[in-house]
Amino acid sequence: MTFPERQKILLRFADLLEANQEYLAHLTRLTLGAPYLPFGKSEIGTAIGSFRYYAGWIDKFAGQSFPADDGFYKIVRNEPLGVVAGIIPWNGPLASVGLKAAPALAAGNVFILKPSEKTPLMAAALGKLVLEAGFPPGVFQVLLGDGSTGALLASHMEVAKVSFTGSVATGKAVQVLAAKSNLKRCTLELGGKSPAVVFDDADLPNAVQWCVNGLTSNSGQICFAASRVYVQEGIYDKFIAAYQEAFEAKRAVIGDPDAPGSELGPVVDKAQYDRIMGIIDNAQQEDQGTLLVGGKPLFSKGYYIEPAIFTDTKPNASIYKEEIFGPVVVINKFRTEEEVLARSNASKYGLMAGVFTQDINRALRMGSGFDSGVVGINCISTIHFSCPFGGTKESGLGRELGVNALMAYTEPKTVLINMNY
Repeated sequence: MTFPERQKILLRFADLLEANQEYLAHLTRLTLGAPYLPFGKSEIGTAIGSFRYYAGWIDKFAGQSFPADDGFYKIVRNEPLGVVAGIIPWNGPLASVGLKAAPALAAGNVFILKPSEKTPLMAAALGKLVLEAGFPPGVFQVLLGDGSTGALLASHMEVAKVSFTGSVATGKAVQVLAAKSNLKRCTLELGGKSPAVVFDDADLPNAVQWCVNGLTSNSGQICFAASRVYVQEGIYDKFIAAYQEAFEAKRAVIGDPDAPGSELGPVVDKAQYDRIMGIIDNAQQEDQGTLLVGGKPLFSKGYYIEPAIFTDTKPNASIYKEEIFGPVVVINKFRTEEEVLARSNASKYGLMAGVFTQDINRALRMGSGFDSGVVGINCISTIHFSCPFGGTKESGLGRELGVNALMAYTEPKTVLINMNY
């Protein structure tokens, strides 16, 4: 298939996603429980944008050539891997299709999409759009199933790469299966416990807005949630008051995802609800910190949780160290830049970090010092198509988005041309 033909198909598929966005978001809402506004619309926008972004890369993803000063002309080609698989999470299925399928297909691979069994409806509906877009038979496949299906893909000898988004434990299992089979390539986007550091000179409304939205989006079920907040002592009291006020405003828009005015819905299912509530209960019983507000069930029906703020949490507390994947934040006070940087990095995760300050020198020092794959300055919990996204430490391997994603779905081949005879 020529580059223009491939580009045309990806752009047509993006147009079909856009034309069917409310229907696709509705299918996700039925299983995930996230209202269309703001999360559902944002998620489908990410998928649409990803396909258009990578369609634009198709005829620009060049190889390399090097001078023949030694009599050898050197060419490096970027060749597709072949059959690749994307195992996507339940918390952002629409966006994940774009992040994984778009670069894989743009690079010329066959792509197998395996959605979570918790939120499979949207992926099942994509089959019709794949055919309508004009993908050749078998080039873009959708395979439904539970974790055992993902394990089959990770261990299959004919799958050259697997891109997985999910928990650290499952990501490690995927990597083991990949290594034991054919040593397939892996991209792993795993957990996070993202620190947001707020200095005394920060713009308070901006810091509060980003930190609150970065924690409550999708009811806290996002990998780069701003779930650890450190506030310098001079602004701490004002920040806490403003953060709590913003939390109360968020509580007012929690409700039935189909009801007008609802912006936040329930957590995905009973298992997730029980897990989050168990973490909150244990934190109180073990005196891991002070529950300032929230942490209680909402409504008589459904898996709704009032967003919770814990303060003065102990550094060895599980609520402080472990990813919760729910609407729970820990807020702690700090004094110095050196102290807060050390505390921010004292984590097994390294997906994202944010710093809020008006001092650009301090911001750049913190950005350099964070052990994190992504850093936000006066922002947090956001991504952009043109920039690589991924984590350090147990937050994963490899990168999605940007040209880095295309590189992850190709293999460089060196061609040496002897011109010495």
